[in-house]
Amino acid sequence: MVWVDVNDRMQTGYRYTRECPMGQGFAPGFQPALSPRQMLEHGVFEGGYMNDCRDEFPTDWFEAAKLSAKPDPSVNYFGLKSRQPLSVWQDKGWIYGPDPRGWFQWYCRYYSGRRLPEIDATQIKRWRAFSRHAGQIRANCYPGDIFCRPKQRQALLQWAHDPFI
Repeated sequence: MVWVDVNDRMQTGYRYTRECPMGQGFAPGFQPALSPRQMLEHGVFEGGYMNDCRDEFPTDWFEAAKLSAKPDPSVNYFGLKSRQPLSVWQDKGWIYGPDPRGWFQWYCRYYSGRRLPEIDATQIKRWRAFSRHAGQIRANCYPGDIFCRPKQRQALLQWAHDPFI
């Protein structure tokens, strides 16, 4: 078991344990298509999501990550604006538990081995529900046309689903 102390711009004095090995021990039925590292390498959240909390995660996640000092839609894999302000997520009640940055922060911590059964169940349920966007792509795009429905594909990428279906 490894203890992690978090002190960044959005969270100070938070401490958690990593109970599972990196990328292992996932709940049954939770099989993300991409690791956090792969997501960052493809280009997510306009490059500005993890700038002040890199110390919490493995350095190799950031070696080929597409990052930006300020949100930049061109950094995203599909080159478009892909997010709403955090205030919208907060107002809608989409931020759960000790992860003030939302689902991706939860996923990074879960992938790293943190387990919080109630929070994990909620976030995994949200992840499963997001797969409906893949169904829309399959129903409306020709196979291999990865630039059909780019907003939905970018969203799938940001939820660790395969956007290249």
